[in-house]
Amino acid sequence: MYNLPYFQEKDQQRVLEFVKAHPFTFICGCDAENKPVATQIPCFIEEREGQLYLSGHIMKNTDHHKAFAQHPNVLAVFTGAHTYVSASWYSDPHTASTWNYMSVHAKGTMRFLDEAALMKVLKHTTNHFENNPHSPANFEQLPEDYVAKLAKAIVAFEVEVHSLENVFKLSQNRDKESYENIMQKLNDQDNNAKEIANEMNTRKEELFK
Repeated sequence: MYNLPYFQEKDQQRVLEFVKAHPFTFICGCDAENKPVATQIPCFIEEREGQLYLSGHIMKNTDHHKAFAQHPNVLAVFTGAHTYVSASWYSDPHTASTWNYMSVHAKGTMRFLDEAALMKVLKHTTNHFENNPHSPANFEQLPEDYVAKLAKAIVAFEVEVHSLENVFKLSQNRDKESYENIMQKLNDQDNNAKEIANEMNTRKEELFK
């Protein structure tokens, strides 16, 4: 991780809000031969009695399912918008161009859950993303035989989070003139760039008091 203090978000609530807003997670670990395995899945975070947990589901008998059954250590990466930042936008352009982005790394240990927990995870996942109580695709509308068949091929998991680190790299190391110009240039580009510019704008008063 690009772990420099001035690129770290100190407000834990902001970090958790970011994780909740970007649930499509990159989860990686190692198999029995210490070879890397990874998958991308929707994953949710919650706090219970002061402890953070991730939850989701994966297909059974895949490389990552077998790996996490043998080695429960997990790295879950939550990522958001990202964009190129040209040094030509700095007050002193004779320095390196860079990339602005936001990323949270959750490290912990995974355990697999029973079928009752799997039903809760499937309901939560489906209804969260449908986000419409009248949708015919909500979990409650799915045929029971279909859900039962599906459940045989997947397994729910929970990760107890041991550490939560972040990089919110948003040009915090630049002078005010450069910072303002970067935001202006990014606002003239695609949605990723505009989102980064918006994040920078929310932090401007904190940086330049």
